[in-house]
Amino acid sequence: MTGVGNNSVTHAVIGEEEEGQRLDNFLIRRCKGVPKSHIYRILRSGEVRVNSGRVDATYRLCTGDNVRIPPIRIAERPQNEVDEAAKERVDLPIIYEDEAMLVIDKPEGIAVHGGSGVSFGVIEALRRQRPQAKFLELAHRLDRETSGVLLVGKKRLALTALHDMFREHGAGADKRYLVLVKGRWMNTTQHVKLPLYKYLTEGGERRVSVNPEGKASHTIFRLLARWPDMSLLEAQLKTGRTHQIRVHLAHLGFPILGDEKYGDFALNKNLKRDGLKRMALHAWRMAFRHPLTATPVEYIAPLPDSFGSYILTVNRKKDPEFKSENLEEILSRK
Repeated sequence: MTGVGNNSVTHAVIGEEEEGQRLDNFLIRRCKGVPKSHIYRILRSGEVRVNSGRVDATYRLCTGDNVRIPPIRIAERPQNEVDEAAKERVDLPIIYEDEAMLVIDKPEGIAVHGGSGVSFGVIEALRRQRPQAKFLELAHRLDRETSGVLLVGKKRLALTALHDMFREHGAGADKRYLVLVKGRWMNTTQHVKLPLYKYLTEGGERRVSVNPEGKASHTIFRLLARWPDMSLLEAQLKTGRTHQIRVHLAHLGFPILGDEKYGDFALNKNLKRDGLKRMALHAWRMAFRHPLTATPVEYIAPLPDSFGSYILTVNRKKDPEFKSENLEEILSRK
């Protein structure tokens, strides 16, 4: 989303994470510092549009909706501070780039876009670092705590093709993650099909749970290594639900190490003392067809040191009970 501003209309394309939110709640969360009375006034007046049409404040947003937000005055950090933060603090390694898209190795701890208390994210940083770029838009999203492969469209045609690909719920892209979990995972391959339901806590935070009323979700987990008290898995997404991997694993009793929303909170404190200071979830590989040429492509984000060094530390203390044939190749990729 382009930043909400004082002097211009902005547009937000709704992603999977925002799906299901009421329009008024979405605007309140995005427009920090704007009185609720003003939010409801621009809703009643029809200045806010969804897909070019007027909708009620209670409208539930859908993935792909285009929300028009009129110029509004908001309380925010001075723009020069945001500019400097975007230029100086965000290191965005580029895995691949052509005229259609950017493939970024997103660091953990950085949001993909600003909002909900975050002044800037990957997309804002890219726009500040590349002022000559005419078009830069996120093709999909990663959680703030997750690192790895992130696609950005550089042309509208390419972005539309990538959006269509992700809407195919796994058929258009092969997305694989590396994840460390608590416990001894035994099955070499396990299909998990558990419906996921999104809701908001009393404090307004987004959460997901396994619930029969939720949306169909499918993850394939493959065992890469197992130690007495933790396991390394590859997770292949066949659907793209919010927090899908995190909730599936937590529900099965194998929470992700370092997960501050669905994990083992007491264990996480000990992990920080032992050197794991992040959530152990990394989007390491994505294969799909190029959005303009349809040529098969594959991009890999090597396991970051913040993740890989902890595995090496564990390995030095105790040999794994099990390890896959491709484990060393995965851990050694640079």
